[in-house]
Order: sequence, then C-alpha cells, then structure tokens
Amino acid sequence: MKWIDSLDIALTLLETHPEVDPSSVRFTDLYDWIIALEEFNDDPAHCNERILEAIQQCWIDECD
Repeated sequence: MKWIDSLDIALTLLETHPEVDPSSVRFTDLYDWIIALEEFNDDPAHCNERILEAIQQCWIDECD
C-alpha cells in the first residue's frame, strides 16, 4: 500500500484496531500505525496532514 491508497489503509486499520474510534486518533498515532502495517511499503517521509486527514475520514466513513 502507498499513501494514496486511503481506503485500503483505512480498511486495514479497521481490521487491525477494531476497538478504536477513528475520530479520536491523533495524527501522530495514525502515522505510526500506518507505517507499522505489514502491507504498507511507501516512503514514510512522503506523508502530510492532508493525507492523514483523508485516511482518517475513510476510516470514519467505514465505521458508520
């Protein structure tokens, strides 16, 4: 997965952290969880707040 795969990342986070309310996750934690995913293989330096917002929103949408 790459940073642009917002929905795929969100679905994986949903499976990995089912007990977590995604709206309460800090971006620093979200970033750490994403780069720790086994399927994630992009440059960690290519992330920014906009990307994390998109991933978090996908995760929230999938929980609803």
